[in-house]
Amino acid sequence: MQNILSPLQAQVVQWLVQPGEPVAAGDVLVILEAMKMEHEIRAPQAGHLAALYFQAGETVNEGEALAGWTQLDSAPVPGGAVAHARATLVVPSAGDVSPQAQAHGATSAAAQNVPRADLKKLQDRLAFTHDAARPEAVAKRHATGLRTARENIADLCDADSFVEYGALAVAAQSRRRSADDLMRNTPADGMVTGIGCVNGQRVVVMAYDFTVLAGTQGMRNHQKTDRMLGLALQNQLPVVLFAEGGGGRPGDVDVAIVAGLNLATFASFARLNGQVPVVGVVAGRCFAGNAALLGCCDVIIATAGSNIGMGGPAMVEGGGLGVFKPEQIGPVGVQHGNGVIDILVDNEAHAVAAARHYLSCFQGAQTEWQAPPTEALRHVVPENRVRVYDTRAAMQGIADVGSLLHLRTGFGVGIHTALARIAGRPVGLMANNPLHLGGAIDADAADKAARFLQLCNAHGLALVSLVDTPGFMVGPDTEALAQVRHVSRMFVAAAHLRVPLLSVVLRKGYGLGAMAMTGGGFHETLSTVAWPTGEFGGMGLEGAVRLGYRKELEALPEGPEREALFEQLLAQQYDNGSAIHMAATLEIDAVIDPADTRDWLVAGLQAGRVRPPDGALAIDTW
Repeated sequence: MQNILSPLQAQVVQWLVQPGEPVAAGDVLVILEAMKMEHEIRAPQAGHLAALYFQAGETVNEGEALAGWTQLDSAPVPGGAVAHARATLVVPSAGDVSPQAQAHGATSAAAQNVPRADLKKLQDRLAFTHDAARPEAVAKRHATGLRTARENIADLCDADSFVEYGALAVAAQSRRRSADDLMRNTPADGMVTGIGCVNGQRVVVMAYDFTVLAGTQGMRNHQKTDRMLGLALQNQLPVVLFAEGGGGRPGDVDVAIVAGLNLATFASFARLNGQVPVVGVVAGRCFAGNAALLGCCDVIIATAGSNIGMGGPAMVEGGGLGVFKPEQIGPVGVQHGNGVIDILVDNEAHAVAAARHYLSCFQGAQTEWQAPPTEALRHVVPENRVRVYDTRAAMQGIADVGSLLHLRTGFGVGIHTALARIAGRPVGLMANNPLHLGGAIDADAADKAARFLQLCNAHGLALVSLVDTPGFMVGPDTEALAQVRHVSRMFVAAAHLRVPLLSVVLRKGYGLGAMAMTGGGFHETLSTVAWPTGEFGGMGLEGAVRLGYRKELEALPEGPEREALFEQLLAQQYDNGSAIHMAATLEIDAVIDPADTRDWLVAGLQAGRVRPPDGALAIDTW
């Protein structure tokens, strides 16, 4: 006979087998209880109990013999059933020794095939969070040409990577609605939140669900938002917000509130500014609190037909400001032109693709890329020095094929801004636009450029500036727009850059505007080079001649003789301000063949370094 030893100090709850009864290997012999938890002691081999040393209710110490045991000639418990020992045997002739471990809480194969009640309850409950549980709501959504929140998340995230947080939440309205009603009609409290992979890297995703209470901000989805924002900040995870919805929700009555202005959500969302990339996506209507969060995003991607406003129709009417349809408030035609929308797309599929593209620019270098035909850059700038052209062709010819993502195209059109890659490295790319005011920098273009500098600086992207400007825009009408303050933002933003800035002068590099495009001065960059078409001066050459040689010109009568002198002086100025002369006097670093631009930039990008931030790096919302 052997002894079965207790593996712990415990109380005997119940013997399930009596002495003499045959048992199979793995059968439960006795239940012990310790610290309110029950422990099953199982038979190590086939056999039977010979004697019981402790009865129900008695306490046994660790290592004490619980019962005598007689073993039959049979195999021990299979590996899966003996992995975790809860009982030990004593062999009288050799002292107390441990047998093979017994499975704690193991069940037979047949029992494992029976659905557990607790798991089935969870599965039944989770079923109500899926789109399939609400076919009418989904059909109504699809009838508008829009996708559900979960469909957008599935498209954004890499396959099977999204892990949802707070799926079981419902609206805080149990005092006015039944539990079944809330479960069926307010899944996730109108906001789907979680962490998924985008391009292989983890991203926090939050999507207001317009099919649930019009995507309004409820008490519990505020709690979910706060939770996700905390995780994003703590773990430095980018955030994508699908922001469609109608703002605050007045119907949540489970918690007593008056104004509900003590929320942490808006401060927490704003705190991400400059810390991690934050992307806002809108399809449909986005008003009030939803729009406030959207406005805090680094970039706003919106679909055609969207409406964005700080107040919806009810709020406008309540303020005595008139009665309007939702479509009349903040349509994309307005919000794209005024700079609110950074990227305007046709539909949600394109919006998600743009979000993935945008995030990829902040996810490191790529090893695979395709260079554009570099020789095409030789023909971007016309040989006629006064003929306009599109500098976006230069941007296209410098960036890796398919990598260019233009931002804020409807606003500040005097400067183009875009994210791109050069030889796989992500960069920020900006260029003057000679098609608008001859490339002169007005207030809107300066605002656009300054914020773009901040964006790239905060997230560690090197900058490439393509220069073709006669300077800052001037004149009485321009000064009425606070030009002095607006254009100076470019100098301030550039002075705080921690990332490399490389400049290429395509044609005109005149005055303060050219200095602003090169970080405040031609030697403030990592490199400043020019194409052979480059021309330079403290101001426009024609103006410089008319002002600098006024006496000489006025000494001659108007007509061919004065014009001949003007052209002669202008030619001298042009020759003196040519790219080659500028490089010879070391005011710029080199004059390069346009076809070599990418090689020059790659060398600079490899040489430059991104310095650690020396403080908070904020990005203006404007």
